[in-house]
Amino acid sequence: MSPVEEESQRANAALPRGFAGLWLLLLALWIVFNASVAPAILFVGLLAATAIAWIFTTRTAVWSGVLLTPGTLFHFLAYTGVFVIELVKANLNMLRYVYAPRIDIHPGIVKINLRLRSPIGRLALANSIALTPGSLVMDIDEDALFIHWLDVRTTDPEQATEMIAGAFDKHLGKVFG
Repeated sequence: MSPVEEESQRANAALPRGFAGLWLLLLALWIVFNASVAPAILFVGLLAATAIAWIFTTRTAVWSGVLLTPGTLFHFLAYTGVFVIELVKANLNMLRYVYAPRIDIHPGIVKINLRLRSPIGRLALANSIALTPGSLVMDIDEDALFIHWLDVRTTDPEQATEMIAGAFDKHLGKVFG
């Protein structure tokens, strides 16, 4: 092993597992929300992202399974794209309900199966479902989510899982496990 590789390995060993990915995510969110890269704002963002990432990666095991690799970055970006598309589709669907002369909906509660194992992956899935209009996560029980669905199209858990969470599962599974 070359001296450069040894130094890099020692430096990476000093950082908690998942720190780099969380730090990068927090810093990117800081820059987006502030809409500025002015030195003072960027400095505060660097400090805040470092402190929060350090606390979350050293005191909880939630982020320990999340590693920043080109693959996880690709799947996170793909998930973001899928989420935006699903959000637009759900909003257009709600618009159709609102402006229809007669509302023809069949609300109900459906069970979907969780394929994700990590707590942060399950949280991301539940939030993704809750943020799309027409669905709301009501409860989580073991390996299932109970969803209030504005227009129930199936009560079969496998079909409901595919219809509600299928678009998100693949990419969230690659990012969070």
